[in-house]
Amino acid sequence: MGTKDQMGRLNDTKMSLASRNWRSLYRVGGFSAFALILYSGLTIVQMVLLGGQPTSTEEAFRLLQTNRFVALLRLDLPTIIVLPLYYPVFLSLYAALKKSSRTTALLATVLACAGNTLVLCTPTALSLIPLSDKYAAATSDAARARLLAAGDALMASDIWHGTGAMLGGALLQTGAVLISIAMLRGRVFGRFTAWLGIVMHGLDLAHVLAMVLIPTTGAILLATAGPLYPVWFFLIGRTLLHLSSLETPLIVESSENSTMAS
Repeated sequence: MGTKDQMGRLNDTKMSLASRNWRSLYRVGGFSAFALILYSGLTIVQMVLLGGQPTSTEEAFRLLQTNRFVALLRLDLPTIIVLPLYYPVFLSLYAALKKSSRTTALLATVLACAGNTLVLCTPTALSLIPLSDKYAAATSDAARARLLAAGDALMASDIWHGTGAMLGGALLQTGAVLISIAMLRGRVFGRFTAWLGIVMHGLDLAHVLAMVLIPTTGAILLATAGPLYPVWFFLIGRTLLHLSSLETPLIVESSENSTMAS
């Protein structure tokens, strides 16, 4: 009897620890989703008030010299800062969906995390700062021309143009489409959330592919998908925070509770 009681207490302890761990992951994923909503809104404000990416390396250098903070905003440094938030979002989505669609959710999470890492490895606005400083201090046209050429190479390989970034974006969006398909097979997320994710990330995946061949069409697809992101992040963030309030992961994994539908 003593051995059975000890085993029972040990199992209860393991269950309690697992429950806390799952709840913590859902909580981090939920707050990360809401942080991405804030980023999406601030990006729209920035685009309206400050403008988008500089159209030339010379403009980027000049902006870095006159107003470095604005330059870093327009050169998409905030995007690089918030991209790591995708890791807890996808890991928590996998945890929520692994019972109903383990293989699809796992594949989606691996693709999304791999794609996100590829994008993070591309040159950022920070890489332009030393070139900009050297350009400002250059005393000859030849030196400035060399620095402009180096800046052109960096801007051609950034998160919007580089091969690694394009491949990473395609992997990330493919993973997002798959995780949305996995949502259709369970009851944790509502069908509206799942279909919105499929449509939104499908448009963004088409945008990544179209940018190579038909840039104008790619821009239209991105503009169509963009406004849907805050809605999708809100829906998944709300559900993940709800999951973090449940007592045990068993309730989450086998949930048939329609009140969790988004």
